[in-house]
Amino acid sequence: MDILRWVKEWTLPAAMCTGAVLYLVFALVPQLDGAGTALGPLFAAVLPLLMFLVLFVTFCKVDFRALRPVGWHLWVGLFQLLSIAVLMALIVGCGLRGNSLVLTEALLMCVISPCATAAAVVTQKLGGSLEQTTTYTFLSNFLTALLVPVCFPMIEKSADITFMSAFTKILYEVAVVLLAPMLLAYVVKHHMKRLHRRIVAIRDLSYYLWACTLMIVTGTTVRNIVHAEATVVLLTAIALSALAVCIVQFAVGRFVGHYFGHTQEAGQAMGQKNTTFAIWLSSTYLNPLSSVGPGCYILWQNIINSIEIHVYSSSSTTSSGWKTQS
Repeated sequence: MDILRWVKEWTLPAAMCTGAVLYLVFALVPQLDGAGTALGPLFAAVLPLLMFLVLFVTFCKVDFRALRPVGWHLWVGLFQLLSIAVLMALIVGCGLRGNSLVLTEALLMCVISPCATAAAVVTQKLGGSLEQTTTYTFLSNFLTALLVPVCFPMIEKSADITFMSAFTKILYEVAVVLLAPMLLAYVVKHHMKRLHRRIVAIRDLSYYLWACTLMIVTGTTVRNIVHAEATVVLLTAIALSALAVCIVQFAVGRFVGHYFGHTQEAGQAMGQKNTTFAIWLSSTYLNPLSSVGPGCYILWQNIINSIEIHVYSSSSTTSSGWKTQS
């Protein structure tokens, strides 16, 4: 039972380690070269399906009538705006160039990227409100859709991006990634009740599906870092800076949420980012090296998630023990 409990609490680090090790094995063992090349497109095709299933299972447990903005949404959004303004002032005002610009762009991507679609999964695991986190995910994606086409042309003058093209692209991503599984979950919940009961009866299904997704994403992240054409010093600086930003965002989110009685929800909304989307944005419109920032961020945020889940599980077990004794 102790081993099973350990596996449940540390599923996310285990998934990340597995993804990293599998990539390195396929990359470093010559005999597996062909297999690695063949499996790459397969993993790329499976990843969107896994994300769809993660959100579909999660939304099957959502009370759709409770999807509405609340107080902490405003303050978390304002802090994100302030952070972006500071980084933009640093980039434009100081005229950063070279490695300094790459490092700051990497940090900007860790801040400007929207709340992760899987944040609701971890929030649920921590006993928080699915509905509040899901609502902020929509608001956060809309905010990113407004900010990206404003900020990017100021950083990279050659960035081929217009307001409407970026806005519609991001909203399209939101529709595919968020709305489609939500609509399907709504239909299943209200019109296919037997199937709905079977889905929600499988405990932590969305969490383990997310672990499978994380394994693939981590392998891709390790590949991007290994093939990055940069010095070890720059890569280390980006990784450590991403860690600092990650800790600050989780801490600020929890601090804000504390005043509204929703510490877990605000912490995940502020700290857990859609880094896959951030990697695409930075690779497409900014210096491709800046994508290392969100690539490292995904590792840090899931280590923090694992620690939170471990602490929450331990406290829940302790509380259950006290109740049994009394």
